[in-house]
Amino acid sequence: MQIPLPKIDLPRLPFTPEQASTIAGHVDALYLYLILITLFFSILVVVLIFYFAVRYRRRTPDEIPPPVEGSLVLETVWTITPLLIAMTIFVWGASLYFALYRPPTDATEIFVVGKQWMWKFQHTEGLREINELHVPVGAKIKLTMTTEDVIHALAVPAFRIRADVVPGRYTYLWFEATKTGRFHLFCTEYCGTNHSGMNGWVVVQDPAEYQAWLSGGASESPAAQGEKLFQSLGCASCHKMDVQGRGPMLIGLYGKPQKLDNGQEVIADDAYIRESILDPQAKRVLGFGSVIAYIHSLAAPQGGGTANTAAPASGSTTTSGIAPDTQRSNPVGPTSPRTQRNTGGAMQPANANANTPRGTPPP
Repeated sequence: MQIPLPKIDLPRLPFTPEQASTIAGHVDALYLYLILITLFFSILVVVLIFYFAVRYRRRTPDEIPPPVEGSLVLETVWTITPLLIAMTIFVWGASLYFALYRPPTDATEIFVVGKQWMWKFQHTEGLREINELHVPVGAKIKLTMTTEDVIHALAVPAFRIRADVVPGRYTYLWFEATKTGRFHLFCTEYCGTNHSGMNGWVVVQDPAEYQAWLSGGASESPAAQGEKLFQSLGCASCHKMDVQGRGPMLIGLYGKPQKLDNGQEVIADDAYIRESILDPQAKRVLGFGSVIAYIHSLAAPQGGGTANTAAPASGSTTTSGIAPDTQRSNPVGPTSPRTQRNTGGAMQPANANANTPRGTPPP
């Protein structure tokens, strides 16, 4: 059951990140309450120390102070007052905790997998991201999190949220962003050598802008998408469009026989083209040496387009879900975001590690 919280418009405290979520004001209010209590009693104790040191100082060497009798009123006050303050902190903190760690039922779910040293996100629509998470402003977002290796902790300071990400189980967190922009996310649980580099961004967009990003490239034809990939992935550096380059020219290639350096002849069909993309050394065209660059894998075409490269080659093994790097894709550094689209299958976190829970996470 989601605990409703009243709206709090609290000015940003000094030395704190900006407030960018509905829960941020509540966390800051509790934090301010603790600071004020600490300051009050710190000042009170210091003042009383000086007062009693002066008021009850020893004035003569033979002075004998009178005995002090107990006071029921005083004993009651300094017992009940701290109890009430402690219970106030407990009730306030507990209600805030339950509100933060019990996602609302109407929240949009996003799956999160942490691993050394990156964050992987998968939207229910199939889009996958690394070290970057796009969300719409004003939407309730539920994060279902697990990890492939060691304990991590996902934290977004501007949202005032943090939760441990534990191997072998799912943990949950939710937020509702209140302003657009880019906000840092961090791993706040020491997880190994490159722990400090396990960070990224939460990109909060207007709903229309988010929908455009979510369906990015859907209006383009598969051929147009392929042309962009051909240029962006560096294929054009070897395969020239108008002259012979370091690799065979591809214009008019499809369906024609190709002479290989081992004397065999093959037809440039779908299977041959896909195999040449995944393993350029498998069947080299006569007259061309070894290709230095090795393309491990390509993202499937966006917008629902179909291509024969979307299916794994015979004999290859893949894992479904949110872990593109477990499929031996291009290595991605801990700070370089990547977006991919999953064109089919159930959207759930999965990986090849036996410690990671399998199947659809519990509601």
